[in-house]
Amino acid sequence: MTTNLLFLSLLLTSIFQWCSPETCTSPSASSSSWSMPFVKLGQKRYYVGHFFKANWYKSQQYCRYHGMQLASIESKEENDVLEKYVNEIGLGSDHFWTSGTDQGEEGNFIWFSTGKPITFTNWNAGEPNNFKYENGEEEHCLELWNRDAKGLKWNDTPCSFETFFVCEA
Repeated sequence: MTTNLLFLSLLLTSIFQWCSPETCTSPSASSSSWSMPFVKLGQKRYYVGHFFKANWYKSQQYCRYHGMQLASIESKEENDVLEKYVNEIGLGSDHFWTSGTDQGEEGNFIWFSTGKPITFTNWNAGEPNNFKYENGEEEHCLELWNRDAKGLKWNDTPCSFETFFVCEA
């Protein structure tokens, strides 16, 4: 499976070489190799992974393999600009992994990509709730999700769920 994921990521990145070097070149890529389709929103560059779905760990691996990390959202402005972009590309009703997690200590969410505690929040009503599923799995990873058409809010969900993801450079 890992070989297939890496092959797919290389294939996809070789297809998307339309970005300009100033805004889209992968930080780990030289000018003679592939480019990631980054979009600059505010102060950060994002890669919205929407060509395949993966669990939180595989999403983390994909971002890291390409010299990025799962996104950490540290302000309302950052959340709003990301939500606007996701809506503009027609994916406003999908789910997206971020680097948020409370796997280290239940209820204590941090940005895994930076190790910093989460200070700005945009939780959906009743979240985080660490819902426990019939198989015993609990919710420890933070996703963006437009539940009930109320905008791209935050939800804790099992890290094993497969969804799209947002990387940042």
